[in-house]
Amino acid sequence: MDLIPSFSVDHTAIIPGIFTSRQDQAGGNVITTYDIRLTRPNREPAVDVAAMHSLEHIIATYLRNDTDWKDEIIYWGPMGCLTGFYLILKGSRSPQDICDLVINAFRSVDETETVPGTEPKNCGHYLMHNLGMAKWYASRFADYLEENKDKPEIFEYPKKERLITDNGKHFYDS
Repeated sequence: MDLIPSFSVDHTAIIPGIFTSRQDQAGGNVITTYDIRLTRPNREPAVDVAAMHSLEHIIATYLRNDTDWKDEIIYWGPMGCLTGFYLILKGSRSPQDICDLVINAFRSVDETETVPGTEPKNCGHYLMHNLGMAKWYASRFADYLEENKDKPEIFEYPKKERLITDNGKHFYDS
């Protein structure tokens, strides 16, 4: 089986940021998947699972209600490794173009008094939330993006040659 593109990126070199993970065609439209990376994989602890769950609920609600972007949002959800999220949007924009959207989404967490959709009928694990920790992670990441938004490395996957596969193909990050 071929290694999927997101597993061919060197995760030991990824830093927090906003990256274009892939672009696909769907019905004549471009769909872009963004890697919203909160922590350094394999170097920093993963995001607390209850905080990640709360961030998912709060930011998904924010994105689907934001008047400028709500019609462009397809998906917001956590990575299995708990180091970030995937954001899928209609269209083709650079990570820099969506930076303010991501900052605003994470800033909205601080204004949240209760996590939306946390009743048993709305959520598959309604007791697993941590709003206080979600606010800490959100503030930390929004501050980081604001402090580093002029640095190209938070918008581009690290590039370096990878190993040659058994069938002789070279893998490069991104």
